[in-house]
Order: sequence, then structure tokens, then C-alpha cells
Amino acid sequence: SDQMGLFLQKTNIIRDYLEDYVDGRAFWPQSVWKKYSGSGDLGYFANPTTEEARTAGLNCLNELVTDALELVPDCLSYLSKLRCAEVFRFCAIPQVMAIATLDKCYHNEDVFTGVVKIRKGMSCQLINDTTDIFGVHGIFNRFASGIVRRAEKLQKKGYSDPSYERTLKACETIIELTETEAKKAASHASFVNSTVIVASCAAAASCLAYKSPNGVSDNKAITTTTATMASFGLLSFFKMGFMRYLGKRSLVSPLIPAAKLSNKKTKAV
Repeated sequence: SDQMGLFLQKTNIIRDYLEDYVDGRAFWPQSVWKKYSGSGDLGYFANPTTEEARTAGLNCLNELVTDALELVPDCLSYLSKLRCAEVFRFCAIPQVMAIATLDKCYHNEDVFTGVVKIRKGMSCQLINDTTDIFGVHGIFNRFASGIVRRAEKLQKKGYSDPSYERTLKACETIIELTETEAKKAASHASFVNSTVIVASCAAAASCLAYKSPNGVSDNKAITTTTATMASFGLLSFFKMGFMRYLGKRSLVSPLIPAAKLSNKKTKAV
């Protein structure tokens, strides 16, 4: 659990570089940033005006991101041991937000000019997908793979990152640990989404075929809007219910609601 706390703390420290520096706080470790700072000051990376400062800042940033990624195996190990559904989500949601933030920060100059944040839509999607260990592994696998692709693309373009090999090793370890569950989750989600799309289209077609009581079709614009709203509404509600139904029939989660755990303990006593 201490590794999970460190993972969150390091992620926040990386992301909040400029905000902390402006406010007179310095949390980036000197053992790392002093290797890259040309002036010997942490502010060397803030709003860089030279290519040398820009490159140094990105190299420092990538090393810090990599350092945080190396904590992921312990975090996943701890999460896999949790059995209470509510406790699992309480612990897992911040973790998936952190890996998404690290993916956003990796080799991103915006860290030195503002605060990097993931979009609200992405946050909602991550929360919805963090229902069990399968979903969590799928999320970590996706973002680790994204960082690998970006690092390799930069390398092919001739960018020399001192942490390149270390970054690949950290990400490949995450991918290896999560690959099995991630594939199961992806296959499960693909089936659900295809079924939901069919149902959504059926709802839209029904709305478009609707006629008023006097036999005359309503205004096409209104009907189309209604069809769209109905299809999206059905998409959301049907998907939630369908995934819960399938969850009981496949990808059986080891998580148990707190109420049931409490009942088991009471009966045992």
C-alpha cells in the first residue's frame, strides 16, 4: 500500500511542477533534476527559451515519469489481493487516474508552461471501467502501450532520451503483467459494444418511423433529434445493465460487496 501512495504522490509532483515552483515549493528530487539543469536551479525548465533547456526539461521529465512507472507492479499486486468491491474501487480509481496522468505528462512540454490534466470525459470513462481487476489491467495495459509507442516514435525520429531503455523496460513489465486480463476485458467490451450499437440503431429507427396520431409524420428535425436522444439514452442504460448481466456469466470478478462480506462474517461468528 505504501507503493500505491508513492505512485500517486510522484504523479502529482510531476504534474504540478510549474504551480509548485511559482508558489515557492520544490518537490522534484535534486538527485534527478540537477543532472539536467544548466543553471543549477529548478526553474531552468520553466518556460524554456532555448532548445538546450527544452530538451533538458523533457529528459528530466521522462526520467521522473519512468521512476513512477516502476512502482506499478507493486500497485497491481496490492489491488489483486483486495476482495471488497467498494474498497477495491476506492483504491483503484486514483491509480488509473495516475497512470493516465503519467501518459499525458510523458515528453509533454505543457508540464513546464501550465498544469497538465486529463479530460473530464476521460476521467468518467476510467471511473466506469474501474469495476474489477480486469478493467484496471486493461487501463494500465493501454496507457503503458501508449507510452511505449510514443518513446519508440521519438527514438525513430532521432530524439535521444537517456531514460529510453529504462522507460521501455518499465512499460513492458506493466504490459506483461496485465496482458492476459486486458485481452479478456477487451474481448468482453467488444461484444458488449457491438450488441449495444445494434440496439441503439433499432431505437433510432423506431423513432424515425414514428407518426403522429393523425397519420402525418412529425417534423423531420424534431424526429431526428428525438431518435438521437433515444438512441444515446438506450446506449447508456442498456450498456450498464448488459455489462452487469454479462459480468455474472463471464469474467467472474473475485470482488464481493461490503454488505455480503459483513453478512459472511456475522454468520461465521
